Amino acid sequence: MTLHVAIIGAGPAGFYAAEALATKGEDVMVDLIDRLPTPHGLIRSGVAPDHQTTKRVTKKYDQTAARENVRYVGNVSLGRDVTMDQLRELYDAVVIAFGAEGDRPLGVPGEDKEGVLGSFAFVGWYNGHPDFVDLDIDLNVGDVAVIGNGNVALDCARLLARTEDEMKASDLTEEAGEVLFNSAVKDVHLIGRRGPVEASFSIAEMREMGELQRGISLVHDAQIPDSLPDGMDPKEARARKAVLEVLQSFRGNQRDAAPVGVHFEFFLRPVEILGEDRVTGIRVERTRLEDGKAVGTGDIFDIPCGMVISCIGYLSQPVDGLPMEYGKVSNDQGRVAPGVYVVGWAKRGPSGTIGTNRPDAQDVVGLLLEDMAGGSGKSGGPGLDTLLTERGIRKVTYGEWLVIDTAEQERAGPDAPRRKFITIPDMLSVVDES
Repeated sequence: MTLHVAIIGAGPAGFYAAEALATKGEDVMVDLIDRLPTPHGLIRSGVAPDHQTTKRVTKKYDQTAARENVRYVGNVSLGRDVTMDQLRELYDAVVIAFGAEGDRPLGVPGEDKEGVLGSFAFVGWYNGHPDFVDLDIDLNVGDVAVIGNGNVALDCARLLARTEDEMKASDLTEEAGEVLFNSAVKDVHLIGRRGPVEASFSIAEMREMGELQRGISLVHDAQIPDSLPDGMDPKEARARKAVLEVLQSFRGNQRDAAPVGVHFEFFLRPVEILGEDRVTGIRVERTRLEDGKAVGTGDIFDIPCGMVISCIGYLSQPVDGLPMEYGKVSNDQGRVAPGVYVVGWAKRGPSGTIGTNRPDAQDVVGLLLEDMAGGSGKSGGPGLDTLLTERGIRKVTYGEWLVIDTAEQERAGPDAPRRKFITIPDMLSVVDES
């Protein structure tokens, strides 16, 4: 009997799980279900628009989607259009792969003020995610605080300092570009609790910070060590050394060398967001490291700013019928419940690279096939189609996504890879017109 599997979420983890299942033979049928008409998850809405090389991984996903035993079912939302109980009735197994679609809270007073937002929202806005196209981003401010010492924080800081010319070969949305290129931002403060050695920046993204046309990266010389501490793992030390060398190259940079200053502020932690209804500054405390952890020193001061972007991690959103804990789906090595599995960020939290999801998904699929002797006669995709038709839910196929994809490329500027449709009605209208 055919084994029918539903995968919820068509990002990297979902596609890697689909590929692992589809290669097991024609007696496995996979439905990749996503709440948006557009697949690829954070490749489309999370990877920075000026990092087009990273986005080329979607060509591999196209190959997976082209398999006869894989079907894309877009514009169908778990919880809104179909429930977990319904999916478990229709499919032999359900694999959760919806990632982490929410920001981890800062946990300080004042973070609910206007002008304070998380990176999931800010990144979604400039990438044209339908959930955030109406976000009111006011960059008529002189200073922005970006909280975090990872690549997402670098992305946010970099785009605040980029020129229109630097972004012409990107898929930055026209609407976001209008705001970013006409902003009043003069200083971006990258705030991290720990030091430069502990920062999780990649070398490629760090090098970009030294090549900004209208931005200058600034460090406090005393915070940048001359060498790494002894005893580090050799592999980790190589990566950290490369990043440290870039930071060392910023020594001696002067604020007046460029219109926008990007200030690397290590050993600081936020303690309060200042202002009445809208943010006017951030109160921070100096830290020191004790056994690798940042602890407060009691030295507190304020940094004026008109916007705060928190880049401290993402959380998976709760769904009825799924056990959740610490922003993840509760699981045992990927097993959630009989016939229910989880992969990717929803399983392990927002960690690793895009490629990390592949072995993770393969391992969980191995458990699934170990648990499932074969199909049980459930209806799978045809049953889902009947349910969606009865409820008046319009699904989007992969072929229809390719129509949207082609239209986005055709309407792009001469150097840009695409100009995105950023609302679901606009996406669906393109399919209708075709």
